[in-house]
Amino acid sequence: MSAVADEQAAIQVESLTTFYGERRILNNVSLEIRPRETMVLLGSSGTGKSTLLRHILALEKPALGHIYVRGVDVCHSHPREMEDLRRHMGVLFQSGALFGSMTLGDNVAVPLRELTKLDESTIQVLVRMKLGLVGLGGYEDLMPAQLSGGMRKRAGLARALALDPEVLLFDEPSAGLDPITAAGIDELILKLKQTFPMTIVVVTHELASAFLIADRIAVMFAGEIVALGTPAEIQQNQHPRVQQFLKREPEEPERDSEAYLRSLTGPA
Repeated sequence: MSAVADEQAAIQVESLTTFYGERRILNNVSLEIRPRETMVLLGSSGTGKSTLLRHILALEKPALGHIYVRGVDVCHSHPREMEDLRRHMGVLFQSGALFGSMTLGDNVAVPLRELTKLDESTIQVLVRMKLGLVGLGGYEDLMPAQLSGGMRKRAGLARALALDPEVLLFDEPSAGLDPITAAGIDELILKLKQTFPMTIVVVTHELASAFLIADRIAVMFAGEIVALGTPAEIQQNQHPRVQQFLKREPEEPERDSEAYLRSLTGPA
């Protein structure tokens, strides 16, 4: 058993249920994410992975349930509690979410300027350090439009790291990237988990990435966690939806039986 297993959870999800209109997106989801582990939320599109991530960030409120981050229930917290909590959380959205009118340096400096009282000279040093950490040293004066997709992801990650977060969240970090660039993002995540004592949560549907970076994997289907374990345990899991995903088997097409019979018995 991992040495962190007995510690208080970094993130505790309890009986989370969410609806969009009448459609249920998450169904009684419970999950414990341990301190300093990398948890991958794995599943095909529409299974509720990104919705769960948005709930952890308190960007959306569930119909039922609780999520505790650093002891704070983000589903039922005071705005001031969330303001303090977000100082300890970093997030990389799919697009990188950079401000197009700002240089990379200014993008990374935003949380430092808004959430700290550091002087500008110290902020500039930290900006160069964070950009250097993600392989973008010397690029601080470039605009986002001058960068490739992979470089924008790295710049977004530098901003997410600006305040040295305890919890770092990734939403589809490989989305829209070619295989070589995506592999570079995976290697960067591995570097971060080896260098910093942070808890990392990654939403993805990329199998190769999940099995490379994860300490544990939660496989989601139809708003539920259908399997949870180490990469080796997930590979051996016999749940039919897990095996379908691992083998990349398509869904069976829904067939209108009456229409099918009419096609067989009707006129040629």
